[in-house]
Amino acid sequence: MKLLVVEDEPKTLHAIQQGLEESQFEVDIAYDGLLAKRLALKNTYAAIITDLILPGLNGYELCRQLRAEGVSTPILMLTALDETEDRIMGFDAGADQYLAKPFQFAELLARVRSLTKRGTQVTMTAQMLRYGGIEINLDAKTVTRDGQPIDLTAREFALLEFLMRNQGRVLSKPAIAEHVWDLNFDTGTNVVEVYINYLRKKIDKGFDKKLIHTHFGMGYMFKEE
Repeated sequence: MKLLVVEDEPKTLHAIQQGLEESQFEVDIAYDGLLAKRLALKNTYAAIITDLILPGLNGYELCRQLRAEGVSTPILMLTALDETEDRIMGFDAGADQYLAKPFQFAELLARVRSLTKRGTQVTMTAQMLRYGGIEINLDAKTVTRDGQPIDLTAREFALLEFLMRNQGRVLSKPAIAEHVWDLNFDTGTNVVEVYINYLRKKIDKGFDKKLIHTHFGMGYMFKEE
């Protein structure tokens, strides 16, 4: 499998490259975001690993522009910034996973293997989920409630799909983080709460029946009142 690693610090870049090549990956490298974009548009990669702070084009913009160009390659973002808002910005830009520096190479390798494995699992069947007036088209990535279209980000869509597939069950924050973000849950972050609130404003606000319910100390449940 071929990977693209984007990092402007030479020592870090070559350490990651060496470790991945020893793990039987083929690796292309880029020292800045503009070169990374050109390579990503030209070549097919199993995954892209990118730093956040880059010359030319930062990690957020690199993700955002690649997604706008239709590139669906899984992206793992590396950064020393580990605040909740930084994670949210990365996910909203189109990153699939987020790994804070410093990290152990074994953890990076596990994330890469998870992303590349997931990328090979393609389904071609039309799928619909319906509950409580919500209708999700999993192929077209569209959502309606009572016939009204609802515009969701990719991460909000994934969260709603996970909640609907587990209708009537209390889902803990670690379970949601693992399935929607592939994160080892950090109790110091409130990413899950933030996205639950985003989703509530879009699918529950203005409707008589609320679908997302908080079970304090346990998690969240998707059900009709």
